[in-house]
Amino acid sequence: MIKRFMKHPVDDAGSSGSLQDLSFLLIVFFIVIAGFNVNKGFLLHLPSKEKPVIVRTDDLMKCALNADGSLSVDGKPVAVEELADVVAEKKKSWPNMTFLLTIDAETPYQNVINVIYAVRNTEVDNFSFRMAEHTE
Repeated sequence: MIKRFMKHPVDDAGSSGSLQDLSFLLIVFFIVIAGFNVNKGFLLHLPSKEKPVIVRTDDLMKCALNADGSLSVDGKPVAVEELADVVAEKKKSWPNMTFLLTIDAETPYQNVINVIYAVRNTEVDNFSFRMAEHTE
């Protein structure tokens, strides 16, 4: 009796699922270990409900930001570039000063950011902002 050997087709390494599994695992691994740069934006430290912060009206430095981008501090017009100096000077005489920014609803967002950045550089501890009331 003669035995004939049948040739079986060789498995193609590219058709196996193991390489696809390996590539998927590598992708997941690199996503997990990748450091994502998250923009935190404007961080607020709000007072707790148990211990609210009481602000005296004498300690308020009132600033108004109008729709056209003009800025006034305690009713006097001030340029955004000069705001940091004005706030730093007032902070020397009022260490517990609270900066209150009243924003017009039509003010461009970048103008608000410019004011917040200027005040933040003066290391003011208490910062508050609100939208201006419209009377129609």
